[in-house]
Amino acid sequence: MQLPGSSCDGSDPRAVAEALPAALSSGDPILITTSGSTGVPKTVVLSAGALRASATATAARIGEGAWLLALPATYVAGLQVLIRAHLAGARPVYLAGPFTPDAFVAAAREMPVSAARYTSLVPAQLATLVAAAESEHGPRDALRSFEAILIGGQALPVPLRERAEALGARVVRTYGSTETSGGCVYDGVPLDGVEARSVDGELLIAGPTLADGYLGDDALTASVFPVGTDGIRRYRTGDAGTVEDGVVRVTGRRDNVIVSGGVNVSLDRVETVVRGVPGLELSVVIGVADERWGEASVIVVEPPATTDDARLLDAARAAVAGAIGPAARPARLVRRPVPQLPSGKPDRGALRLALRE
Repeated sequence: MQLPGSSCDGSDPRAVAEALPAALSSGDPILITTSGSTGVPKTVVLSAGALRASATATAARIGEGAWLLALPATYVAGLQVLIRAHLAGARPVYLAGPFTPDAFVAAAREMPVSAARYTSLVPAQLATLVAAAESEHGPRDALRSFEAILIGGQALPVPLRERAEALGARVVRTYGSTETSGGCVYDGVPLDGVEARSVDGELLIAGPTLADGYLGDDALTASVFPVGTDGIRRYRTGDAGTVEDGVVRVTGRRDNVIVSGGVNVSLDRVETVVRGVPGLELSVVIGVADERWGEASVIVVEPPATTDDARLLDAARAAVAGAIGPAARPARLVRRPVPQLPSGKPDRGALRLALRE
């Protein structure tokens, strides 16, 4: 079964759901083509066993019931919504048309009242709902009606989570990728059967949810899914992080680093700090060439510009200097539309190209 993943073209989720039972029982792999936010497209080979293991572990952690699909069905998080619903014997509910608060409220009202309710969203979708729910009863009641709202795809800004929880939303941060059959760490704790460890600062994942590898690329598969001296096969995530007392903390992509004035600066760390500044919760931080420092970071925020932009930049620079160091301070703040991948992640490659031009 071939799924286009993050390069999907809006395939009918009902068609995917109808094909899913046969695909899960056939023993044939499910293929998802994904490029992430900046990488080269690659096709991930997932076994039915890995996908089932992920869905089963999720049910063991948060419970099972009815699921609302608000993501593309050909994105691994959306596919998992359909698999969880299928294994629970529940009919998935589909959000119709573009994602809006009204569409989410309408879909939530279609869900059965006798079952626990669940959904998966990306941070941008949650932000849209929270903004509406802070002034309207409909989105607020819809958010509160879910037993758990899984948030993944990218880091969830702390201020956004606090606003959501203040409204009564039960938010669960998830960490994972297509290569791990979706989220495999919930609120910092690996799902049952999943092992996370940090080796030389890189997070490695092991367990029954791992993909078989990459279609037609044995060399990449061997590199990304090495077998250790202990005989255990692990997935090299490419993410920097730590595991302490069983809790996983992700600090960013190991390759999302610039050298500014001779100092290595993690753009993910900068972005995390910047998103803690009120008004910049959904900003994106991109590296650009800089005549003086070699490279510098730029904060990108959706229009429209405001008279507070200078203050926001000053606040962000002060926060970053205090948390990371002066060399990591963003050089400027730019207002422009942030392109999105179908998965809901910012298209950093397109944004970087646009800034360069």
